[in-house]
Amino acid sequence: MAARKSSSRKIRLIKKSKEARPVPTWVILKTKKGVRTNPKRRSWRSARTRVG
Repeated sequence: MAARKSSSRKIRLIKKSKEARPVPTWVILKTKKGVRTNPKRRSWRSARTRVG
């Protein structure tokens, strides 16, 4: 990937990295372990993102 990225592309990459985070512990506790996994979880190595 190019070292010089446009700001719009950077914003999209930041959004994707935020989405790939696990579910916070307090959410798991609040839902009584009803929500354990993040359906949008993505591995940076195996799954590519379509950021353009």
